Amino acid sequence: MKSSVSRTILSLKKTLYIYRMKKFEKTIANLLLQCNAIRLSPDKPFQWASGWKSPIYCDNRKTLAYPEIRNMIKYSFVELIKENYLSTEAIAGVATGAIAQGALVADLLGLPFMYVRSEAKGHGLENLIEGNPKNGQRVVVIEDLISTGGSSLKAVNALRESGCEVTGMAAIFTYGFPNAVESFRHANCSLFTLSNYEALIDLALETGYISEDQMGTLKEWRQSPETWRNKQN
Repeated sequence: MKSSVSRTILSLKKTLYIYRMKKFEKTIANLLLQCNAIRLSPDKPFQWASGWKSPIYCDNRKTLAYPEIRNMIKYSFVELIKENYLSTEAIAGVATGAIAQGALVADLLGLPFMYVRSEAKGHGLENLIEGNPKNGQRVVVIEDLISTGGSSLKAVNALRESGCEVTGMAAIFTYGFPNAVESFRHANCSLFTLSNYEALIDLALETGYISEDQMGTLKEWRQSPETWRNKQN
């Protein structure tokens, strides 16, 4: 039953759209750090494809190489979906990072699976959605990482335009950027995440992965990632 306060707010008020799954967040964060799916380097930042410099780099596809971690994420997703998205009829993955995990979740739930490309194929049937989307089909979208939310919500819109009813999205990890929160709200799409940036850096400090001084740097980046790059130049 949808008994939690957050789910009640979601169903009645429609004012919140991004939710932290607290019972999973530190366990999943720990697994992501263990397998180097997430790396923290406050002193020698990474450069993203966008040009931003960042003290964190996330590639959740690495989890697929570790059966125990892969299964923990899969079972956590299934529990999340059963608790928060009733009457789910299909699972969709966002290409490319969430295709494998989405297929694993769909298999465990015994549901049809499809995935959404970043853009339509330039040949053949020129599909944007691979699978068999049906009009009115209740779909939960699986994503590996939420950054600004742009590519994730592009997939949601593609499914809606195909006639599917997107009941929401579930992701492994989010940075929790304010513009992503606003984007999901504007798109009227709920998002539940297994873990998040705040839980990750708290755990990293607790375990000695980072120092108190580095914690300050990580919090500063989170507040203004697009301008933090300039401070490093």
